[in-house]
Amino acid sequence: MSRSRATRRDRRGSNYRTPAGFLTGALLAAALAGCGSPAPELDRDAARQLQSQVLSVSQAAAANDPAGSLKLLDGLMTRLDAAAASGEVSFKRHQSIKSAIDAVRADLAAQQAAAQRAAEQAAAAQAAQEKAAAEKAAAEQAAAAQAVAPAPAPAGNGNGKNKPKGKGKG
Repeated sequence: MSRSRATRRDRRGSNYRTPAGFLTGALLAAALAGCGSPAPELDRDAARQLQSQVLSVSQAAAANDPAGSLKLLDGLMTRLDAAAASGEVSFKRHQSIKSAIDAVRADLAAQQAAAQRAAEQAAAAQAAQEKAAAEKAAAEQAAAAQAVAPAPAPAGNGNGKNKPKGKGKG
């Protein structure tokens, strides 16, 4: 009795196939399925260009530059549309990439809005702090001016008895 290489016998004596046999079959099936496809979903050159632009967007996002990332994302979308129009990208692939771009755009827009809100809150806090400091300085200045001013002289009763007394009556 001859056995194939891919078939083995376990301890109980039953036959089973090795993972290598399954892997070979799966690879062969995938290769044959690829041959039946009329056109690729994504042209190789277009894929490289799009990947390069995706890398640029990722780097800008990592640098915490949502505005720059959004601008680069617009360029990526323009390139994707051009590739789809020229047949380098299938409709199905175009739609899936566009969906991913839209999701990233939403995340970047949310990040940009959050950064803008944080900047506005920081500016408002700075303005409030400056106003409080100015009010404190004005209060201190007013207190210092009051401390330096001489006390007013007691007012007389107005009957003329507050005249200086002395020998020089005249």
